[in-house]
Amino acid sequence: MRTATGSKEAFSTLYDLMAPRVLGLIRRVLVDQAQSEEVAQEVLLEIWQTAASYSPSKGKATSWMLTVAHRRAIDRVRASQASKDRDLKIGVRDFEGERDDVAESAEISIEHKRAQQALSKLSDQQREAVTLAYYGGLTQSEIAERLEVPLGTVKTRIRDGMNRLRRELGVES
Repeated sequence: MRTATGSKEAFSTLYDLMAPRVLGLIRRVLVDQAQSEEVAQEVLLEIWQTAASYSPSKGKATSWMLTVAHRRAIDRVRASQASKDRDLKIGVRDFEGERDDVAESAEISIEHKRAQQALSKLSDQQREAVTLAYYGGLTQSEIAERLEVPLGTVKTRIRDGMNRLRRELGVES
């Protein structure tokens, strides 16, 4: 892939060939034309910037580019849904009017206790990884470095821990 060497001409040709397919795939996921165009531009820029990381041994370049496009489109859908959910939650809270500070504090305290009880059901390794990620704000790579374990081990501990937390809190997905 000549684009990986930074060739602007190669990327221009690649852009002309791939932009319609990338946009079409993203449009099927997002539906909204303006958002689809925005995400397509982001994807094509990402492809330009990360072309050197493409490995022909892992599949065709076209498949790699369309996978990047699909993942980015799904990320946009998830972000949009999360934003809507937050707005709805805030709207409901605001609609309910002023809440009693004591009642709100009690609710927060109860939720905190539920979370602590659920965390206590995790293995020590899962609890440590989840705590460092969600309360400590560390990335998985930073956790692996701090705990001196492989990145895959951290990912497994967090995934398994989060699945267990969902079950304990009754939040199955």
